[in-house]
Amino acid sequence: MQKQFPKVTAQKVIVSEAGASVYSASELAAQEFPDLDVSLRGAVSIARRLQDPLAELVKIDPKSIGVGQYQHDVSQTQLARKLDAVVEDCVNAVGVDLNTASVPLLTRVAA
Repeated sequence: MQKQFPKVTAQKVIVSEAGASVYSASELAAQEFPDLDVSLRGAVSIARRLQDPLAELVKIDPKSIGVGQYQHDVSQTQLARKLDAVVEDCVNAVGVDLNTASVPLLTRVAA
């Protein structure tokens, strides 16, 4: 490809795809991209993670990311509550742009 386009520089970046399949099969993904196949929705999610990881990761259940080897051995209610609190803390620490933030991101902003 570099031979065909010598003036174009490309950079390789590794982005975690953990949970992308959960998003791609979700109702939210179907609403955002009704004309795309599930696999393409997942690809869009991974690309968005490169641009704004937090804004994209709040669209899925934090447990879907794979928080640890023993996540299934603890109280799921307590785990969900703690993970939600951590996500909310992260969103509030980073902040959001109210003009571009998605509904899932805005729901994580503390009052």
